Amino acid sequence: MYRHTRLADESDEYLAAREELRRAEIDLMRHRERVAALRRALPAGPAVADYVFLEGPAGLDAGDEPVREVTLSGLFTGPGRPLIVYHFMYGKLQRSPCPMCTLWIDGFAGVARHIAQNADFAVAAAADLPALRAYARERGWSGLRLLSCGDSDFKYDLGSEDEDGAQDSSVSVFTRDADGTVRHFYSAHPRMAEDVDQRGIDLLNPVWHLLDLTPGGRGDWFAGLDY
Repeated sequence: MYRHTRLADESDEYLAAREELRRAEIDLMRHRERVAALRRALPAGPAVADYVFLEGPAGLDAGDEPVREVTLSGLFTGPGRPLIVYHFMYGKLQRSPCPMCTLWIDGFAGVARHIAQNADFAVAAAADLPALRAYARERGWSGLRLLSCGDSDFKYDLGSEDEDGAQDSSVSVFTRDADGTVRHFYSAHPRMAEDVDQRGIDLLNPVWHLLDLTPGGRGDWFAGLDY
């Protein structure tokens, strides 16, 4: 049974406002569930090319050789498992790693073993593999599959790179049919509309939600690489 723990000296005004907020939070939770149900109910997506990536040896302490090629279909480790790929803004016109992407991937590194219980997961960047792995060692991203897109059109086709090589962050989900065909299931980008510029993938990172619990909220805070 739900019970509000009343602290000493809480005013009636505070309690009334907190109850209104609690009911709004319940409405939000239920709306998120409806949105998630709509996402799960998407029809079969289009087949996509079996893009080729470059991947280094397992373990960040290993050298950058030998490099091996791995296909998009090869990233699936078993039947019925979805594949999640985070598009890292690093490479081509993005000469240094994106601070916000770094924030996201720091979090992914901490939960990768939990994600692996239900889905395959990888991080793909336009950067060459030695640079990507060197940065991963610096950040301690030891539990992630790190892929260089090499000459692949993967990021361009999925909307996380433009024709000039400018990068964007995105997350994409893929499925694989029994015959090996890989299909695009879902992608999300930070920019959702003309008036929604940077909120499209907020749900992937807890930092925003913790800040939103505070009186000042998230404000105009932006992640840094070294603070």
